[in-house]
Amino acid sequence: MSTRELQQQLIERLREWQKLENAQITLTGEVMETSSNPVVTLVMTIIQRDSEMHHRVQQLLIDSLESTVVDMTAADVTLVRDKLAEHLAMEEETIRLATANLDALAGEGLLVQEFLMEFLRKDEEKHRDLLRALEAFRDPEDTEDIDH
Repeated sequence: MSTRELQQQLIERLREWQKLENAQITLTGEVMETSSNPVVTLVMTIIQRDSEMHHRVQQLLIDSLESTVVDMTAADVTLVRDKLAEHLAMEEETIRLATANLDALAGEGLLVQEFLMEFLRKDEEKHRDLLRALEAFRDPEDTEDIDH
């Protein structure tokens, strides 16, 4: 398969995926209009916003495959290394707090609270992992880790 064929295949799948994300945004809105339960409404809001963000990421991918040059250099990441390190430290602390709360909730029968706390921990872990992934773009000569 040629590079151009691969790009077209990826673009087609991404556009199909975007249609699904749009349908999910609509569906979550319908659920929110129907339900007055604050947990259901919150979960639908979370999913809706994630779907909106997924659509943005997919569009950047499409743009990068069609025409727009999307690049990230080592200098881009090195420039903000200290802020990334600060942010990563905060993410680590939020994970620690969420884990402590989950440990305290274990076996207490507070299922809604445990459900929401587990969501928060997983989301903070996702943020931590994204920040760590940025390190792959750093200059190998820059020896200071962002999670120092």
